Amino acid sequence: MTEFVAACVQLRAGKDVLANLAETSGLIRSAASAGAQYIQTPEMTNVLVRSRDELLERIRLEQEDPTLAAMQKLADELGVWIHLGSIAILLPGGKVANRAFVIGPDGVVRASYDKIHMFDVDLPNGESWRESATYEPGGQSTLLELPWIRMGMAVCYDVRFPAIFRTQAREGAGLLTMPAAFTRQTGEAHWHVLQRARAIENGAYVVSAAQGGVHEDGRETYGHSIIVDPWGKVVAEIDSDEPGVVTAKIDPEEVTKARQRIPAIANERSFSAVNVSKLAEVAE
Repeated sequence: MTEFVAACVQLRAGKDVLANLAETSGLIRSAASAGAQYIQTPEMTNVLVRSRDELLERIRLEQEDPTLAAMQKLADELGVWIHLGSIAILLPGGKVANRAFVIGPDGVVRASYDKIHMFDVDLPNGESWRESATYEPGGQSTLLELPWIRMGMAVCYDVRFPAIFRTQAREGAGLLTMPAAFTRQTGEAHWHVLQRARAIENGAYVVSAAQGGVHEDGRETYGHSIIVDPWGKVVAEIDSDEPGVVTAKIDPEEVTKARQRIPAIANERSFSAVNVSKLAEVAE
């Protein structure tokens, strides 16, 4: 297995789909010029708008989506793998999919994934989010064979549900992906530790492109797009919320070495939970 160069594209997407597309395309070209062969964009690459009505006005069915079509052409032109971290896709019936796509260097969509876990939370600073009111959750984990390594797909809030990544690692994934639009509050508290934890516990690379800054709809995202190696070391990061590109070499042999040093997957055992309180009640 050979090394390859991965890139994260960090965005500050707004409400204008075509403006977002132009910004994304320029940064992808920059990443390709820097030698990146696999280029990942953040969650909600095509549009970031909180109002459900405004969102529905701006998005299209998958076969009509301008961002997906443009990224297919760009991947073919540049001869690179483009991982659209996710875009909002209109579904029949009026709901929305938060859907990621991986496009091969021939412009063909090789895999897609719908975000499984909906961000339905009330944060201490008063922020309240109910993604399930707009988005239809996915129900299936997705793995993909890249030329260099097997990759697992996830999106943003999925990072807090480690079973997805353990399942992918058991199935041979050495690259785990978590493109995101993390809120600033949760990002400052948890972004780095979650990314490193998923890498360490699975002995896998983690590549996570992010949205960053204050957006047109008023939300603020954390940025800090990041690449972590299988030993948990941050090997590349945009240390701000500004749009940009960061790259790093991915060496599949490092996955093998990490899993030999700490064979957590091989050593894993099934177990059952014992409710001590219930046992005490029975004893009485």
